[in-house]
Amino acid sequence: MPKISVKGQQMPESPIRKLVPFAEKAYKLNKRVYHLNIGQPDIKSPKVAMDAVEQHSLEILAYTRSEGSEGYRIKIAEYYTKKNINVAADDIIVTTGGSEALLFAMGSIADEGDEVIIPEPFYANYNGFATASGVNIVPVNSKIENNFALPPISEFEKLITPKTKAILICNPGNPTGYLYSKEEIQKLAAIVKKHDLFLVADEVYREFAYDGAQHYSILEEDSMAENGILVDSVSKRYSMCGARIGCLVSKNKQVIQTALKFAQARLSPPTFAQIASEAALQTPQSYFDEVITEYKERRDILVNELSKIPGVTMGIPKGAFYCIVQLPVKDSDAFAQWLLEDFDIDGETIMVAPAAGFYSTPGMGKNQIRIAYVLNKESLIKAMNILKVALETYKD
Repeated sequence: MPKISVKGQQMPESPIRKLVPFAEKAYKLNKRVYHLNIGQPDIKSPKVAMDAVEQHSLEILAYTRSEGSEGYRIKIAEYYTKKNINVAADDIIVTTGGSEALLFAMGSIADEGDEVIIPEPFYANYNGFATASGVNIVPVNSKIENNFALPPISEFEKLITPKTKAILICNPGNPTGYLYSKEEIQKLAAIVKKHDLFLVADEVYREFAYDGAQHYSILEEDSMAENGILVDSVSKRYSMCGARIGCLVSKNKQVIQTALKFAQARLSPPTFAQIASEAALQTPQSYFDEVITEYKERRDILVNELSKIPGVTMGIPKGAFYCIVQLPVKDSDAFAQWLLEDFDIDGETIMVAPAAGFYSTPGMGKNQIRIAYVLNKESLIKAMNILKVALETYKD
């Protein structure tokens, strides 16, 4: 029998999606499942984006340019200018989701066996992107006890070797909801300049910052012109996950020229999705104001409800719509499966994402879960009550 590649065998499962078969069995038993496991917002996509696709006048659904349509990239650059990020259309490559932008970034800056330092816990698919690219992740641990703040720069310096090519952050963070301060971004900028590394920032949740805090981009730092690579997406900003449109942004011309070769190999990003995404840039600020208010209220409810559950610890999210929750269980994978297979309250249960898959260090996160607070407030309260009773019932 032909053999599967070693890379394929090493490719990690998604901790977010691997429990889907158990959820499907729960559906067949007519259980209602509250999905806390995946960052799929229930907020409506902007009408202007949906209308643009419905009202298109295309007669041929043709390829666009590999770097994305020029008109769209010009408008993306205008969007960034309003955010104090001064880039031009030629500094942008439109990608098939933020995921492809991350793959292009890794492919452009790292060779087989090279290393990227990432504060953990981190977005689980970074593990998959690194495996696909032949890149080794070197984790630096951030701790729930100090709300997953940036680890000391000295901890990064200990890990830098001749193989190190970049530091990668997610800001605001998935899965922690941590929002890096301007000072923390400047510390990272200084260390990558000192060691001649890249700083890659996944900023897809930039619009979602709470409690009066402001998002600060790595490309607001003038010193990052050659060292900075920004990854972005329309998925969460406009509640358009299915569009699969993102972008890679850098003022480093070699990075853009190299990433473009990867973009040419996959031909072009999807045409209809670019039409929707370009139109979405017309979304009024009132849309974001309402969404941010809604997510903050959901966060506050989540924090309040979790505080009532004995033995539970959590990081308080300052952005995005996720948090890491530490539970009084030994194995959150087993607990998450049990919730779907063996537990319900009046035919209702919850689905969570075990957090071990958001770490690179073996054994970390075994008693933690990630919660995405993308449900309406009433459903969140019900879901937290289910979690409370489940923890009182569960036996490791």
